[in-house]
Amino acid sequence: MISTKGRYALRVMVDLAEHANGGYLAMREVAKRQEISLKYLERILPLLVDGGLVEGLRGKGGGYRLTRDPSEYPIGEILRQTEGDLAPVSCLECSAAPCPRSADCRTLALWQELNRRVNDFLDSKTLADLMQTGS
Repeated sequence: MISTKGRYALRVMVDLAEHANGGYLAMREVAKRQEISLKYLERILPLLVDGGLVEGLRGKGGGYRLTRDPSEYPIGEILRQTEGDLAPVSCLECSAAPCPRSADCRTLALWQELNRRVNDFLDSKTLADLMQTGS
């Protein structure tokens, strides 16, 4: 399940794409428009900055902006940056130790296919697609 952190990150990214016009946006404005507490956004933004998805500028005229065109942001990338691995079961997570039962696991192929389909779907949609949805 995608947490509020991932869902809010997507809303912030769409807001930046729609309102920044290449400039920086104060998070106070984004928080107000998106009805998200500024305090919660202050926990999400460092994840987006660390992943190179947005950049910040301090001081007068500062704020945050996207680092690329909205069409260059796969939704899967944004969610993996904020949520971590999107694997449906722990044995498929990137950091998982090899499962001693994998050779005999009757459900492994099912989970692998689900994982592939979810990631392929999320990577096939972009921030630009989300911008079109609201129009």
